[in-house]
Amino acid sequence: MKFTLESITKDLVAGDRRALARAISLVEDGGPDAVWLVRQLFPKLGRAHLIGITGSPGVGKSTLVDALIAEIRADGLKVGVLAIDPSSPFTGGAILGDRIRMQGHTMDKNVFIRSMANRGHAGGTALATYDAARMLEASGYDIVIIETVGVGQSELSIAQTADTTVLVLMPGSGDDIQAIKSGIMEIGDIFVVNKGDMPGANKTASEIIASLELSTKGAEWKPPVHVTNAEVNEGTRSVWESIRKHKNFLDHSGQLKEKRKHKLESELSELVADIARNNLKTSLKHSSHVQGLLLRLCDHQIDPHSAAESVIEDIFSSKEVEQKK
Repeated sequence: MKFTLESITKDLVAGDRRALARAISLVEDGGPDAVWLVRQLFPKLGRAHLIGITGSPGVGKSTLVDALIAEIRADGLKVGVLAIDPSSPFTGGAILGDRIRMQGHTMDKNVFIRSMANRGHAGGTALATYDAARMLEASGYDIVIIETVGVGQSELSIAQTADTTVLVLMPGSGDDIQAIKSGIMEIGDIFVVNKGDMPGANKTASEIIASLELSTKGAEWKPPVHVTNAEVNEGTRSVWESIRKHKNFLDHSGQLKEKRKHKLESELSELVADIARNNLKTSLKHSSHVQGLLLRLCDHQIDPHSAAESVIEDIFSSKEVEQKK
């Protein structure tokens, strides 16, 4: 059976899981088909709540997500999960192991879990994540959870992607102190100290609370700190309740609209940069002008800054000619 973009879109909106899987694959691959899908669906979006789950590897993010799915489903909501895994720098492939940890929900038709490779994107989320989340929302999912590769100074983009960001830490690993020192505390709307059965969990939570009292003084939203043991589902209900409270806060304060404006600004910047990179690769291979510049660079007849400016002029002049055609 041959599937058209029109049929995929129609079945996707009707809640067909196979159409949803195909649509996410299309936006992962990028190109004209992905752009067409987003153009068709974008005007109808904006209802789903996006939750970002981030934290260092080993803190139990996937286990927490698994427990949160159960809490969300208990409230009768449909939930989609995008688990971002690191790509191999050699093959571009990814381990994609997060779905293995969430096998208990595979028979639930109101849960959709998809692993995605970050494909080397430094922000910890794949560039296609924005559009994949849109496919889930268009298919009727109320909650979309995005679990990132890890956390660090280069991975703050989840805070720009999600409506609510949950920062997961664990006691005894030094992540708590490192997070406070590095300024990552600023990205969390909710803090979770997971593996609460380990020594020092309450001490870690107290240190985070003390730090937040200084950094959020005067702020309208005071990030709550939860101690959980997600493996045995302890404390996860409180995390879900805090997520719902944060959503209500965003709705009633008017900050949701402003937050999503910043998210779209960030996405627009990434898309423009991605298009520019692709155009540059094409120019480097096929433009005689750029090849000439490279030879002049090698012979030190021109400096890199002047060459870069000339390449930009070449790219944009080429695009103008194509548009006129």
